[in-house]
Amino acid sequence: IWCLLAAVCWMLVFGTANGGIKRKLLQNPEANMNISQIISYWGYPSEAYDVVTEDGFILGVYRIPYGKGENSERTAQRPIFYLQHGMFVSASSWVANPPYTSLAFTLADSGYDVWMGNSRGSVWSQKHVHYSPESPEFWAFSFDEMAKYDLVATLNFIMKKTNQEKLYYVGHSQGTTIAFAAFSTNPKLAQRIEFFFALAPMVSVQHSRGPLKTLMSIPPSLLKVIFGRKELFPKSALSQFLSSQMCNRKGFNILCTDFLFRVYGYDRENINMSRLDVYLSQNPAGTSVQNIVHWNQVRIQKSFLVTPPLYDLEAIKIPTAIWSGEQDRIAPPREVDNLLPKLPNLIYHKKIPYYNHIDFLLGLDTPQEFFHEILYLIKMYMKHYRPCRFLVSAWEAGRLQGWEKGETWCSSWEGTFPFLFSAPCWGSGKENKHLLTPTMHRGLY
Repeated sequence: IWCLLAAVCWMLVFGTANGGIKRKLLQNPEANMNISQIISYWGYPSEAYDVVTEDGFILGVYRIPYGKGENSERTAQRPIFYLQHGMFVSASSWVANPPYTSLAFTLADSGYDVWMGNSRGSVWSQKHVHYSPESPEFWAFSFDEMAKYDLVATLNFIMKKTNQEKLYYVGHSQGTTIAFAAFSTNPKLAQRIEFFFALAPMVSVQHSRGPLKTLMSIPPSLLKVIFGRKELFPKSALSQFLSSQMCNRKGFNILCTDFLFRVYGYDRENINMSRLDVYLSQNPAGTSVQNIVHWNQVRIQKSFLVTPPLYDLEAIKIPTAIWSGEQDRIAPPREVDNLLPKLPNLIYHKKIPYYNHIDFLLGLDTPQEFFHEILYLIKMYMKHYRPCRFLVSAWEAGRLQGWEKGETWCSSWEGTFPFLFSAPCWGSGKENKHLLTPTMHRGLY
């Protein structure tokens, strides 16, 4: 942050005054928009609601009821997708990129009624029926309350509003944490989940690395001295200024991406550098200091499974699919590997060799790596699952003679996956991002 501030000062004092920076700033309009405005900007219908939890928090919930250019009268009772963001971000992360590479827009165009929640304390959920965000009482929460109150209130609201009984759940990072906690302790809520899709799942930070692990390692008493007892890393005028006035300037964008990658992991090739102002104007979106204190306790005890209340993952019977990144610094492979045996109904797990924590939200190749697999799993679930004959790349699979004979080939994921016999599997990795052809696309919907 201090490096960014110094760069801004240099730019304003020397660059502008002396003509050192003459290139016109290219700014994306979404950098100054709220979630509803971003959805509308891309031509999609947008709805916003306030959901009140049992303990009085007022949560901002956003909806894309149908796809771009569709008629609402003929799209009634569409299946529901609920998307839950992770720590320090908000629902804006699901619409941060243009439609093809944003999960919320892709699902809406694929025939789903898409809802996006905001955890208490994030920028769009900072209201309470009694407390002001200026009071310490407002910030006395962690992911426990998000699981116990936020998720229950939000999903019940959606079910009542749509008059439907079940939905598909997608969580990223802490969005998976609160799902695991809620589904393991609330059987009635778990029965409403048709399928659970977990991106970069988190139930422990024992093997995490980077600045976030360092933050979680600070003793609680010292953490509260440094940051106080209220909000941590809020969306602020400073971050808005930095993102809109600097991050898209040539040279300075390296500083901005370095800030992102130091936290989440490095992969400059898989992020749209021209949209840095959008990413950084929306994030960080805030959480409570107490939430970090709770994660510190999880770190010490090695898993949230042993913190009160006891979360029993084996009680979760929901069909579950997991995508994880081998370059993820927050949910690294060792953490995910420890989680997998505890899930009794794990349908599918895919490791993406070059993915970091933020790639699941902002990656350029998210459609090929997991968007279409989510849709495919829904379509094919309960029809047929067959093990891969052996693991090869999709490029190699297309060249193998056995393919023409209808034999079973699969690309480099582990476990099993439902597939069509008419084309090789996708998701083969960084060098073969565009193997999903239009013909294969048509097979998914």
